[in-house]
Amino acid sequence: MNEFLTLMKSELVVTAIIFLLLFIKIGRGIKNESLLSLIQVLLLVNLISGFFFNKEGSLFGDMFHTSTLIAFQKNILSLGVFLISLLCADWLKRSQHLPEFFLLMLSALLGMFFMISSGNLLIFYLSLELATIPVAAMANFDLEKKRSSEGAMKMILSSAFSSGILLFGISLLYGATGTISFAEIPQQLDSSPLQILAFVLLFTAFAFKLSIVPFHLWTADVYEGSPIAVTAFLSVISKGSVAFIFISTLYKVFQPMHDVWYTLLVVLAIATMVIGNLFALRQQNIKRFLAFSSIAQVGFILVGISSGDTMGLTAVVYFILIYVFSNLAAFGVASVISEHSGKETIDDYKGLYKTNPFLSWILALALFSLAGIPPTAGFFGKLFLLTAGGSKGSYWFITVAALNMVISLYYYLRVVRAVFMDKNENPVESIKTGTSVKLALIICGAGIVLTGLLSWIFDYIQSLS
Repeated sequence: MNEFLTLMKSELVVTAIIFLLLFIKIGRGIKNESLLSLIQVLLLVNLISGFFFNKEGSLFGDMFHTSTLIAFQKNILSLGVFLISLLCADWLKRSQHLPEFFLLMLSALLGMFFMISSGNLLIFYLSLELATIPVAAMANFDLEKKRSSEGAMKMILSSAFSSGILLFGISLLYGATGTISFAEIPQQLDSSPLQILAFVLLFTAFAFKLSIVPFHLWTADVYEGSPIAVTAFLSVISKGSVAFIFISTLYKVFQPMHDVWYTLLVVLAIATMVIGNLFALRQQNIKRFLAFSSIAQVGFILVGISSGDTMGLTAVVYFILIYVFSNLAAFGVASVISEHSGKETIDDYKGLYKTNPFLSWILALALFSLAGIPPTAGFFGKLFLLTAGGSKGSYWFITVAALNMVISLYYYLRVVRAVFMDKNENPVESIKTGTSVKLALIICGAGIVLTGLLSWIFDYIQSLS
């Protein structure tokens, strides 16, 4: 029992919070302000508890396994959820369905935890569905907006399609290897045509979830239609969790097929970076802008994954930690402005610095980090990704990735120019941010700076790998 409680600590804490919210929902109502404060405290407890009593082990016949690295990955996701609860506090307080929102979000988080710890294809598929279905309902949370329903419908259809492809790939892989255990599959791989087909189908399902080109077409519409809190969750938490299990699956399960997936990663990484950057150049809506920005960022993650070694794993985990701070800071500012003014286009951000200097500096810091400009953490994150990707000697590949970093500078700095330099006859009025929102933005800003400057963070992640 002690081993069960210790190894499944993260999942049990989230489950306890879910049941507590269910009891609150069934019982007498609590005002949104009080309930949100309680939820934020519970999420903070969940985050803090994730750093204690972590050890390696497995349960249920190796269907569930954990380690100190997996625990750290779960802590990154818990940090992101906690920051979202702070950043979108103003919108959440107005919501008529506050308990339901967090029930859905925490259910999805629970599915992500099980997915990262999955030890065979069955528990992986079930946990992936648990992590996906609630998010589709969250995307439709702005019930009075037609585009929210449209975004949710597109996500449901794309998720159903990718789930079908995933199931077909799993069935073929089981037929080709005779097992669904992650520990046993590598021993049965010989790169036969059937196994390659099964792998390509599984890879395609991951590509849908990560918005890898050409499986990215749902992303911008869903991001634009969803509430910003949901968009932030999709962009950061959902993609981070899938990236964690993706790299684990490639390195541990399909390592014997390295030549196959390395070629796929190189081609799709280049396509994802190029297409993401080119479409980001054209966007005016801030949520669609950040959607294509996140697609381009996934391309850089694929560069790091392509190394196939410990350096690649460390670089990806480190980059996703930075990405949590950077992207949530950008979405946090967008959420505040959208909530108080209803403005969501880049032209609306012109002259923002004159009326809201604090929000402007946080947004600039976030965009500098996403662009990879020193001394922000994003620079170090992309440097380590490129270093890991270059370990195979494919210098042309790294050159293309570096050129895409230069292209991304244009559209990130375009927003910064609008905020600090462009004039606006009708700028966003001065916004008084709440305490929780300001605290979250400060945490994100500090994380963007300190995660890069404090070298021991990267060394710590490397020691876990």
